Amino acid sequence: MSYLEIKNVDKFYGKFHALKNINLNIEKGEFISFLGPSGCGKTTLLRTISGLEELNSGHIFLKGKDISNLHPSKRNFSIVFQSYALFPNMTVWENIAYGLENKKVPKDIIKNKVLEVLEMVGLAGISGKYPNEMSGGQQQRVALARAIALEPDVLLLDEPLSALDAKVREKLRNDIKMLQKKLNLTTIMVTHDQEEALSVSDKIMVMESGKIMQVGTPREIYEKPQSLFVADFIGKINFLNDGSSIRPEHIKIVSEVDTETENKTIMREIESWEYLGPSYRLFFKNNKEVLKVEVPCSMIDEKNLYVGSKFLLELDRNHYINFDSRV
Repeated sequence: MSYLEIKNVDKFYGKFHALKNINLNIEKGEFISFLGPSGCGKTTLLRTISGLEELNSGHIFLKGKDISNLHPSKRNFSIVFQSYALFPNMTVWENIAYGLENKKVPKDIIKNKVLEVLEMVGLAGISGKYPNEMSGGQQQRVALARAIALEPDVLLLDEPLSALDAKVREKLRNDIKMLQKKLNLTTIMVTHDQEEALSVSDKIMVMESGKIMQVGTPREIYEKPQSLFVADFIGKINFLNDGSSIRPEHIKIVSEVDTETENKTIMREIESWEYLGPSYRLFFKNNKEVLKVEVPCSMIDEKNLYVGSKFLLELDRNHYINFDSRV
């Protein structure tokens, strides 16, 4: 039996079918991301798990106990929102202590717990500040500290990093992952950011139109997508005429055809290109499709990049992707 089980869950808003027969098992200490485009149902599923939304059918089990009809306050889950949701009239210390005080935890235990989580999230020196005196990244650390201080059975993260700038977002997601592993804390994160999901997750669940499209490790999702939707949503992909696909990084520019390899070699003209820092992303004419190729800057001379210039491309057949379905 899994730590958290979601069985045959459906959710309707009037006639709109928001969640369609969702079945998912999450193990103790696992970090799973719900990934998908806006409106796919990932936040609705998170809110259903937390108890903020009622099920129309199905069940949710935690450690074997059916919690489907349990009030959110009785589930021992903590949730961190995108908007931080801190009390503006309370200091960092008071925000973190608030939930513990509501649970009637003794004052000496509250003091020790607040000191402990402040140290964990790197805010030990600013416990007396108010939210408006802190950066967005610091405020989100406070929200995270408040959540883990309650020692939840499951930590729920609802797009917690999307309001932050890129540098802060990268640092904080790494810190969240390290903290989650240190505490062995079962964690569910909702995100639409593919890189974010790939970098922190033990498992990723990809959703579309209220349905689970695929569940797997980040590597499985990226290298072995089971449908066109998953392949196209996770990273960049080229769809080939024979029905298979290949990632841009598995196409290389060559100077001549290698007669000893089984790889496919084609000549194509450049339509456009993007400079990405360590690499170029090149776009080639390929019948009715555009073929995307990613190459290190050191492998190509920029003076050769102009519309219409021709390159010999080798497609690595060992990295062709074939689908179980064409959903």
